[in-house]
Amino acid sequence: MKIIMKIDKNFISYNKKLTMRAKENRKNSTKAEKKMWNEILRNKLTGYKFVRQKPINNFILDFYSSEILFAIEIDGDSHYENRKYDEKRTVILNKLGIKVIRYTNIEIINSIDGVYLDLLKKIKIRERELNKPPKSPLSGGLELK
Repeated sequence: MKIIMKIDKNFISYNKKLTMRAKENRKNSTKAEKKMWNEILRNKLTGYKFVRQKPINNFILDFYSSEILFAIEIDGDSHYENRKYDEKRTVILNKLGIKVIRYTNIEIINSIDGVYLDLLKKIKIRERELNKPPKSPLSGGLELK
């Protein structure tokens, strides 16, 4: 895997050829991706902006927050067969400073509240890793709704 390493404060390079594929992925989201987006990232989680199907380097991330360099990957059946690829991908993204977390389709479909609570914990850990002060609920920060 080739690593594209142009990084600055606000931008990580990406393979421009992935733009159309990312757009198609947004149009054809899986049931779990739709649930994660609609029930957590778009409506419940405040404080950090996430985008869907974000090209980064030579990959397309399911969900990504550039503010905290945080990726959320939703693993379906195909990921079980591609575990080694996913591990290499995660190593490359970690080298770019991106923290990658994973949830399975089953976790999202069957336990969205548990995923939400786990995600809040992981974002707070990420804030500490980056020495970012936690966002207060009064300033649009993370809170349970």
